[in-house]
Amino acid sequence: MSRSDVLSLYRRVLRIARSWTAQSALPHDTDNERKYIAQEARTLFRQNQQITDPESIKRCTEECEARIEIGLHYRNPYPRPTYLPPMGLATQKGRKLRAQQRLRKQAKPVYLLSHDET
Repeated sequence: MSRSDVLSLYRRVLRIARSWTAQSALPHDTDNERKYIAQEARTLFRQNQQITDPESIKRCTEECEARIEIGLHYRNPYPRPTYLPPMGLATQKGRKLRAQQRLRKQAKPVYLLSHDET
């Protein structure tokens, strides 16, 4: 991906934010969702501004495109929840805990890679 491709993707997200209408069609909800989309784009693009590795850039742009498609399809700009693997909330120690952490990391979808664990 070249710099112009990434900037084009950023402009696309901002255009989507300007033309976004909330599913509820309430002006207050629409304004909140538009602000969320623009702020999220600014935050993530600035956070990843220093990335120079082509593979990392490709991964970030794929995540962005996936989030755009999911948001447009479901008419919801907020990230979709992730589901924990079986026994994800069990309290375990040592090896099993590390194995569960690895499973959680593997189960995280591409459109949520930039979000921190909650």
